[in-house]
Amino acid sequence: MTAFSSFLRALAWIAALLFFCAGGMLTYEVAARYLFIAPTIWAAELSQLCLIWGTMLAMPWLLQSGRHIAVDAITERLGPLGKRLCYGLSMSAVGLFSLIVTWFGGDIFWDSFERGRTTGSMLDLPTWVAELAIPIGFALLFAQALIEVLKAMRGTMLEAGERS
Repeated sequence: MTAFSSFLRALAWIAALLFFCAGGMLTYEVAARYLFIAPTIWAAELSQLCLIWGTMLAMPWLLQSGRHIAVDAITERLGPLGKRLCYGLSMSAVGLFSLIVTWFGGDIFWDSFERGRTTGSMLDLPTWVAELAIPIGFALLFAQALIEVLKAMRGTMLEAGERS
């Protein structure tokens, strides 16, 4: 396992913890609101942050381990070269899309950071805290997409149904 693979696996575990925390916060919010008539000002917003960061941090590991949804009705009928070509093209498209989102997401983050935008909620968090997840997550996805393109060129990509 390479250092980058280990890093992505660690991020996937962090994402799982963030999803668990979001569930705990929302459960607490429901109990506080409906059982004790004492809603929180923090649970909904912090759980949204956990869900955003968890999703962005998990994306590259999901791609690496072949756990994204794949429609393979046509590609399964292709020979090995056709499969490699389709996989390489699709990973190139993922990489290009990720690069674009990273660029524009970085601009949005930086603009919010410079202007000091906040959420406007009672908690009034800076918006850049959530927005920073987008360029980070998609930059990591871009890096993994490049690795997948190289795997396709070498013919070492995961076959349909394989999981690591």
